[in-house]
Amino acid sequence: MLKEQHKMSTEELILYKDFGREHLFYDFARLIENCKTGVQKEMADLYYKCIHELVELSENHGFSGNLWHIFLAYLLVNNENAYSRACEIHGAAGGTIDQIALHDFAVFKKLFDFDFKILEEAVGVSGTEFVTDYTAAGSGASGRKLYNSRIRDRICELARHLENAEDTKAFRQAVTEFYRDFGVGKLGLHKAFRVENTGEGAIIIPVTNIAHVKLDDLVGYEIAKQKLIDNTEAFVSGRQANNCLLFGDAGTGKSTSIKAIANQYYTRGLRMIEIYKHQFQDLHAVIAQIKNRNYKFIIYMDDLSFEDFEVEYKYLKAVIEGGLEKKPENVLIYATSNRRHLVREKFSDKAQLEDDLHNNDTVQEKLSLASRFGVQIYFGAPDQKEFQKIVKALAKQNGINMEEKELLAKANRWELGHGGRSGRTAQQFIDYLLGKGNGRDM
Repeated sequence: MLKEQHKMSTEELILYKDFGREHLFYDFARLIENCKTGVQKEMADLYYKCIHELVELSENHGFSGNLWHIFLAYLLVNNENAYSRACEIHGAAGGTIDQIALHDFAVFKKLFDFDFKILEEAVGVSGTEFVTDYTAAGSGASGRKLYNSRIRDRICELARHLENAEDTKAFRQAVTEFYRDFGVGKLGLHKAFRVENTGEGAIIIPVTNIAHVKLDDLVGYEIAKQKLIDNTEAFVSGRQANNCLLFGDAGTGKSTSIKAIANQYYTRGLRMIEIYKHQFQDLHAVIAQIKNRNYKFIIYMDDLSFEDFEVEYKYLKAVIEGGLEKKPENVLIYATSNRRHLVREKFSDKAQLEDDLHNNDTVQEKLSLASRFGVQIYFGAPDQKEFQKIVKALAKQNGINMEEKELLAKANRWELGHGGRSGRTAQQFIDYLLGKGNGRDM
């Protein structure tokens, strides 16, 4: 039999444990649960310590409003447990776990409804208004936040819904709807990730500052972009899709296109995990962490290529196709490369037969990696006409006012001394003009 709500404490939580800010949560809980019975001096010291940490957290994230409510909402949206993961996939979980969650939410609602004036009177502290009505420095301007404004706003909105919850069931419903609509934890809130190996295994780490590029920002390459869109659209829609290789000349927008895809399809459940060649041994561990989540994942490999002495490509081949464990349906691999076949080929592979009696097998083993990417999209260096089109479009986007003849003449001189014609060269030229005041004194 569960205890009455007024006697419940955070020690009774069943599902909601292992918080990212666990010490701050339990310190606040100790204050609330013991403010009338604890030693006043100790309670006061703990209170000011908690306020300090709460303000630091809030400024890093750009939070404004009732910081205590926002902090509790922050913990709820980041806590991955059996209930939150089930709601992410199905909405209301159903079964006994619903009742267990209701028990935990009764504890949270009690914390949510706590009047900090009680703490102020019992412990003899001041400044509780800092907690309940806070305005972030610079009105939450971007640039200082750990989260971007989209994530911050969702957490604050959930906090407001929980403030208005009439009872524990309404509280549970608000949290459940958040999990259903936006997911839970780092995979639900963020769009891009990298991988770190801490010695205890591969850890997926959110990238909090991804470039907000769109495919429309990439001038030209309409056929190539459409192929990428078609494949990704099929993937996020639950249809059959292929691993994708973007290859071609340097600076032609391959990486930009991948980043744009992450931005364009985030709201439809697409997530992107960047992994480097030296981390390929961790691929199975990474896939194990994401295969049962309610998202579509692109494992992104930028500037992928292998020298003839490197063997990491064999790990990749096994993951893409050929291992005992089938690659999950919610995972695709997108790679960019300047080499179509990814692995360096030498004349000696064909000429020096004495090095390998089965020389053709060696060559085919190297070439077979690229063939495991069902969609291969070519990004070639633009000709002069296309390069000038890119320059004019970028100049217009950036508000550069210059006679077209003068602009193109300077662009042509620039590309001759800066690696030839490419989208990257055009952007560098535009950046130079902006730095020089539209290039009037170039």
